[in-house]
Amino acid sequence: MGMNPLKKKPRTKELNPAPEIPSWMKVKLRFPDESNPVEVVRKTVSKSAIHTVCESASCPNLNHCWSRKTATYMIGGDICTRRCKYCDVAFGKPGSLDSQEPIQVAESCLELGLEYVVITAVNRDDLADGGAEHFAQTIQEIRKRLPKCKIEVLVPDFKGKREALDTLYAAKPDIFNYNIETVKRLFSEITPSKNYERSLFVLEDAHSNGFRTKSGIILGMGETEEEVLEALQDLRNVGVSMITIGQYMQPTPTHYPVSKYFTPEEFLFFGKKAKEMGYESVASGPLVRSSYHADEQAQFN
Repeated sequence: MGMNPLKKKPRTKELNPAPEIPSWMKVKLRFPDESNPVEVVRKTVSKSAIHTVCESASCPNLNHCWSRKTATYMIGGDICTRRCKYCDVAFGKPGSLDSQEPIQVAESCLELGLEYVVITAVNRDDLADGGAEHFAQTIQEIRKRLPKCKIEVLVPDFKGKREALDTLYAAKPDIFNYNIETVKRLFSEITPSKNYERSLFVLEDAHSNGFRTKSGIILGMGETEEEVLEALQDLRNVGVSMITIGQYMQPTPTHYPVSKYFTPEEFLFFGKKAKEMGYESVASGPLVRSSYHADEQAQFN
């Protein structure tokens, strides 16, 4: 029998082999006993099925941060409505919001005795407010239990919706963080559901509403030195005062390929340039991520 011409072949993902990982990017994994702080955090977040971006996004600093009894909570589920080519968070149709999640996160923060917490979320474009009210409720529940705890939010862009942003502003987070991730030229290719100008608008709007704003860039996806400096200046022009600059790590062979591993010296160069632009707080290094030592980075006058 001949092949049915109407029957489609199974779709296969193109493999993008990454360059060999240099020595400065390799992290030694430790396997602690149950009394280790890493295991304390793991048990605390897992018993209530709380999601952390540390695990969901395969962060290379998980052991380091969890050993300090700190974690970045990811609310709104672990299924994202956007498919960014660099990200390891699962893409698909999310389920309904868990009304108990803000309470569970707050109880986890209380149990761990946190003084600084980062709250982030997947994109929830299926919701009218993009999940802004869920953010606000989580902030409120943490403040009920830990009134002195500093709260940083690492938010999606909410498609720039006025009501969604105002809902979050009303909850008064201490730090407003939104990651631009890459340079303008690569935006439409790497993160097609986002928009460079809208990203700058969200950060400028938060700054104009009195919030300390923070953003982050990951390098190694094909950007030039000039493009990185341009992006840093664009962020500074809209009032961003805290910046993180880290190396892109390709999560799997089917994700966007790594074009280059930047050296520690190159990260020092970009960090120095950011300081010269007027950033008050700069974290620049191969293993730096947006939430890495977030509590320490926020300690500037």
